[in-house]
Amino acid sequence: MSYPNYGYGAPSPQPPYGAPTAPYGAPTAGHQPAPYAPYGAPTAPYGAPASGEKPHKADKPPKDHAGAAYGAAHAPSPAAGAYPPTPMPFANPFAALMPSQFPPGTDPSLVSCFQMADQDRSGFIDDKELQRALSSYNQTFSMRTVHLLMYLFTNTNTRKIGPKEFTSVFYSLQNWRAIFERFDRDRSGKVDANELREALLSLGFSVSPMVLDLLVSKFDKSGGKNRAIEYDNFIECCLTVKGLTEKFKEKDTMYSGSASFTYEGFMLTVLPFLIA
Repeated sequence: MSYPNYGYGAPSPQPPYGAPTAPYGAPTAGHQPAPYAPYGAPTAPYGAPASGEKPHKADKPPKDHAGAAYGAAHAPSPAAGAYPPTPMPFANPFAALMPSQFPPGTDPSLVSCFQMADQDRSGFIDDKELQRALSSYNQTFSMRTVHLLMYLFTNTNTRKIGPKEFTSVFYSLQNWRAIFERFDRDRSGKVDANELREALLSLGFSVSPMVLDLLVSKFDKSGGKNRAIEYDNFIECCLTVKGLTEKFKEKDTMYSGSASFTYEGFMLTVLPFLIA
C-alpha cells in the first residue's frame, strides 16, 4: 500500500531546527513538480519493469554461492585485467568522540551546568551525568532517551558527550518542548495521534497513516490503549524518526524516496536505534 506525498523531496535551505517548515515531500504553492515522483507516491511494485521495458529473466544464483551466509560478501567476477570494486567503508559506531568546545555566545548557565556534571574534568560527560544535567532544567528523561540523544548528536555509541554536542542537545530539546506544548492543546501532558502527526509535520517529517499508527503503538506507555504519547516518549519518537530519516537520506542522494543498502549497511543503520 502506498500513500502519496509522504516522506521528503528535493533538498532545501536548512532553517533553524524546530522552526515550522514545509515537510519533506509536501507540495508548496507555486512550486513546479520535480521530474521524479514525490516521496511515497504510488509506484510500480519493487523490481517491476519500467513502462515499455520488457521483463528480463532472473539469473540463477551461481552454484558456488549455495549455502553462503546471508549478507556475506561474495567475491565478484572481474573482467580480465580489472580490479574488483572496493567495498564502501562504514563509520564505526564505537569510534572515539573528539574533544570539543562550547560555541561562541553559549549561555553561561549552560556552561556551568556542563562543568558541574563533568566531575572528573575530562571534557566529557557520560549518560548518567547527562541525565542529571537535563533534570536540573526540569526535563526528566529515561536512560533510553538519553542514549538516543547521545547517539544522534555524536554519531557514536560511546555514550560520552562534549560541550559542543551538549549545547546542541539542550537547544534542540528547547525547540521540541515548545512544539510539544503547542500541540498539547488540552494541556493533558500528552499528544494524541493527530497531534503527533501535526507535530512531526512541523519538524519536517510527513509520515503515512500506517507509520503513524506504528509510532503511537510503540511510544504510548499504555501499549497503544490510550493512543497518546507523553513528553519523554514524544522526544524518543522524534529522535527515532529524525535519526532514521537522516540515515536514509544519506543513501537517497537523488531525494527520490528510494535507496540501496547492503546487508551490513542496513544493520548498522537500524541496530543503534534498537540497542540504545
